[in-house]
Amino acid sequence: MILALLFSCNTEGSSSNTDKNDVYEKKGKIADMIRMPVSAVDPVDTVNVAKFDFEETTWNFGTIQEGKFVEHSYKFTNSGTIPLIIKDATATCGCTVPKWPKEPVPPGGTGEINVKFNTMKKTENQSKPVTITANTYPSKTVIRIEGYVIKVY
Repeated sequence: MILALLFSCNTEGSSSNTDKNDVYEKKGKIADMIRMPVSAVDPVDTVNVAKFDFEETTWNFGTIQEGKFVEHSYKFTNSGTIPLIIKDATATCGCTVPKWPKEPVPPGGTGEINVKFNTMKKTENQSKPVTITANTYPSKTVIRIEGYVIKVY
């Protein structure tokens, strides 16, 4: 019984290890295709990456009454050396909705991230971050919409 246990624990040369290595190899190739600047096997590449150059990263909508919607477009240029690919843009709550370009933005190209904020049940000082995940270094960039909301009675 002990011999059976020892032989069953020997994973050297098993197909499961080979399959795992194939998966890691494929993932590396995919990462190389979109030029992610950071991977587990390669050093950090901070030169040959896409880069956000925003006109502004924070926009203040001033003072408005509760229940209104405010919307703002954050304009940016890809000042990097490869196409900028935005994977995701997320907000901390459902009251803030970002929309971003789904197509790659070429080096020197421009784009916009539109953010819409619903002030319903949001009063006083508001500061809502939107986190953008892209093939930049670092991979996450934060833009912010803020202002003051007056409660309506």
